[in-house]
Amino acid sequence: MMIADQDVLTMARLLHYPLDPFSRRVRLQLSEYGSEVELTQERPWEQRPGFLQLSPSGMLPVYIDDDKTVASGIEAVSEYLEELRAGFDNSLIGATPAERAESRRLAAWFDGKFYHEVGAPVLMEKVIRRFLPPETGGGAPNMNRVRAGLGRIRQHLEYIGMLAEARNWLAGDKLTIADLAAAAHLSCIDYLGDVPWSGNEAAKTWYQRIKSRPSFRPLLADHVRGITPPRAYADLDF
Repeated sequence: MMIADQDVLTMARLLHYPLDPFSRRVRLQLSEYGSEVELTQERPWEQRPGFLQLSPSGMLPVYIDDDKTVASGIEAVSEYLEELRAGFDNSLIGATPAERAESRRLAAWFDGKFYHEVGAPVLMEKVIRRFLPPETGGGAPNMNRVRAGLGRIRQHLEYIGMLAEARNWLAGDKLTIADLAAAAHLSCIDYLGDVPWSGNEAAKTWYQRIKSRPSFRPLLADHVRGITPPRAYADLDF
């Protein structure tokens, strides 16, 4: 997809929301590639017509390159950036077919299973619902959904811990989209103070490593109106 000719871009632009994990993954990916981007905040639940023209699914992120090429959705944006921004020594998918298969498998685990079981219910109830008008579902959070979502997070931390103990990074020897996806999803829940890090030391140590990377610093500076993260959120030695 290409945007209209009258739209002038001097830098690539990313439509994102601070506590959207898919947007966060792309921001991490761009930073790891050393690519600059202009961030434009979008509230996808508002279903703005201009946004829907760029992303018919109504999902973030949307990446608009400086040549006006548009990629929307986490899979399309991630693959687009890997093809155009990655060099021989900084691929975030892997060098061999086996490495690429494993990094994509784990990224899909967090983008699919983790988000469905944990991220979607918790973020909807504790974040998005507060911005919705009453007639479209706004109001007090459904704490039963929140508790159910958070009740499943420990098994994901156990899986991360198991991978982190067996490998240098989650998918193998090098940092990949698997680590970025896992960190992006967990960081949104961590912003709300709801990740039980004390329950798995290996997962916590892995998260400290990725949290300490320069690419992660802009995420730690994010703030959402009306929601203050716990002090440990930005603490590298939490």
